[in-house]
Amino acid sequence: MTPSARLQAAIELLDAIIIAARESGAAADTLIARYFAERRYAGSGDRRAVRELVYAAIRLAGERPAHGRAAMLAVAKADPALAALFDGSPHAPAPIGDREFAAAPGVAPGWLLDKLRVSGLGPEEYPALIDRAPLDIRVNRSRADMAQVIAAIPGATPSPHAPDGVRLPPGTQIEQLDLWRDGAIEVQDEGSQIVTLAAGVAPGMTVIDLCAGAGGKTLALAAAMHGEGRLIAADIDRNRLSRLAPRAARAGVSTIDTRLLDPGREAEKLADLNAMADVVLIDAPCSGTGTWRRNPEARWRLSPTRIERLMTAQAGLIALGATLVKPGGVLLYIVCSLLDDEGADPVTRFIAANPGWQTLPIDLPAGRAHGPGVRLTPYHDSTDGFFVARLRSPC
Repeated sequence: MTPSARLQAAIELLDAIIIAARESGAAADTLIARYFAERRYAGSGDRRAVRELVYAAIRLAGERPAHGRAAMLAVAKADPALAALFDGSPHAPAPIGDREFAAAPGVAPGWLLDKLRVSGLGPEEYPALIDRAPLDIRVNRSRADMAQVIAAIPGATPSPHAPDGVRLPPGTQIEQLDLWRDGAIEVQDEGSQIVTLAAGVAPGMTVIDLCAGAGGKTLALAAAMHGEGRLIAADIDRNRLSRLAPRAARAGVSTIDTRLLDPGREAEKLADLNAMADVVLIDAPCSGTGTWRRNPEARWRLSPTRIERLMTAQAGLIALGATLVKPGGVLLYIVCSLLDDEGADPVTRFIAANPGWQTLPIDLPAGRAHGPGVRLTPYHDSTDGFFVARLRSPC
């Protein structure tokens, strides 16, 4: 592909990504993969160059652009060489018109910036929200030690904070590594590793991961339990939960009980566990404002209405999780959001409405106290953004 053809391909992809964001369609990575699956003539260099252009435009535009051309024009405004590729040649975008408008640069839509400000996030934090994320893995100590992993992967270094974390050079092909195939490592952001530590699980406990998804935190919990005790991974998403079994097998974990829950009837499938768990971990569905570094188009998908729906779901999950905690047990609430609407506020409301429940202090290797819990941010901690609170049930 010529440079101009690559630019036109990026514009076409951005059109599809903008439509998908507006209509809750497929994620950008999925759309890019589909695009090139239909264009086998594009080589690896073409795919890499187009992807770079697409994500440069996504990171630059805080508000969802009107169309892909406007998004790419915003990038071209600061890059004369790129602007020159709008030349109207075969397979190239048309020349830039005198009256054309480029998408406005920004970190996020204005209403979201207002919510971040109200949540105590200062403007110095904003640029880091859309920086490129580092590539982190968690070492499975039952299969390898830190020194072995670092020695085996060129450029690997210990993560800044997580005790089992290793940071890899960008672009490392993890699934090509023997360590990955042998279950010695798992991809997991350092922040995700850190907030899971707050569960404080130990061998012999009964632990429930209530929103297990594909099982990243479940596997970290299993490692801390050393195969002793009872670990239940539950979720309403069949596709995501189905990914846990092969990951667990690769990691040598055979003690996880998976439960597929029916939306709206979750309590029925968990009734036998009422007041039984030492720890219930809730990694609640949320806006993902802490993960924009990895999914920058997520800013284009959010709306006040969607935030309100998520808040309702989060409150319901806390209430459900509380029924599963035994007297004196722990409920750990986690969101990868930096909005108090989804983090500090629902915990504060739950504590106020449920006498006897109390928040517990959390000692983590990163993060800062925030309301009833601890918050990690990309700027301060070089991790994804998280809020975590640890609650104890009445004895």
